[in-house]
Amino acid sequence: MNTPNPGIDPLSGLRAPQDPACDVFLTGTVFLDIIFTGLDSAPVRGTESWARGMGSSPGGVANMATALARLGLRTSLAAAFGDDHYGEYCWDALEQGEGIDLSLSRTVPGWHSPVTVSMAYEGERTMVSHGHEAPAPAGPPVPGRSLPHHPPRARAAVASLVPGRSEPWVARAARDGAMVFADVGWDETGRWDLDALPDLGHCLAFLPNAEEAMRYTRTKCPRAAAHALAERVPLAVVTLGAEGAYAVDGTTGAAAEVPAIEVEAMDPTGAGDVFVAGFVTGTLAGWPLADRLAFAGLTAALSVQEFGGSLSAPGWAEIAGWWQQVRTCADQDPAALERYAFLEELLPATSRAWPLRRAVPTIGFRQ
Repeated sequence: MNTPNPGIDPLSGLRAPQDPACDVFLTGTVFLDIIFTGLDSAPVRGTESWARGMGSSPGGVANMATALARLGLRTSLAAAFGDDHYGEYCWDALEQGEGIDLSLSRTVPGWHSPVTVSMAYEGERTMVSHGHEAPAPAGPPVPGRSLPHHPPRARAAVASLVPGRSEPWVARAARDGAMVFADVGWDETGRWDLDALPDLGHCLAFLPNAEEAMRYTRTKCPRAAAHALAERVPLAVVTLGAEGAYAVDGTTGAAAEVPAIEVEAMDPTGAGDVFVAGFVTGTLAGWPLADRLAFAGLTAALSVQEFGGSLSAPGWAEIAGWWQQVRTCADQDPAALERYAFLEELLPATSRAWPLRRAVPTIGFRQ
């Protein structure tokens, strides 16, 4: 796996001695992802399909944690890990390979790791998952170490909202000064009621996709949906797929839209997580709204060109490699490149050729 690069810190000019040690906190379920790529079509019942590519990596909430850590943010993850080889591999990959703080995580004796098999074809994916909810930890809560009630002090936190459910740690994180960024999944109840997302009131930013945003706001246009959501949260960001993203600052009324970068997608697994990680990074760094959208879209575009969720998350070396390469292409539109000119003073020098391989996609070779 990749090794952390402590020399690239997007918040280096903003840090002060009294700041929390943690930049971003998140919690959730870690899966062991097994990804098949190079399928010509979806598997057909009663037949055997052969994939031209395969990889394994930590998945689930690990996708977001890895994306944040690779962008230089000090990331803390609270999760349960299975007491099996899969769990051991995921723990080592995240802690040793990515430099993620797992001091609030735990290994659960006798509990096996959740597993997801993802099959990517024609730019889409089909997934099959299996797992059981981790049992609650035994013993009384320990202040500062027991979740979901006691998250660490952090600049930001990332939450996944679920209709009808409130997570106590979200309110606590917001009261402690964290900027809370939230996404949401498909509403299986079919109600699509914003009032059924009680933790939304604690959030700085809400980042649904276009379909989710329109359903929650009863609108027929994702841009109109973003404006409607900005009446509920300070910052509404709606991802538009191949069209890019649109955001509205509810405090000022300002809006920004950035088109997507056209790429040949190998596997979209984790692209939404990478987008959120890029947007969180730009927000903590204090960038203008349009720059944040552009950076988030760029990191997501780079991620879909490789397979896997956490495996494909780009770091600063990959972003620098892309910027160096794209400026030498004769067919690039200078006006389009100008949108990313803000990267020039941020990026490290790189001598590595594009494209850059990010990680070894396997559970682990013996040394």
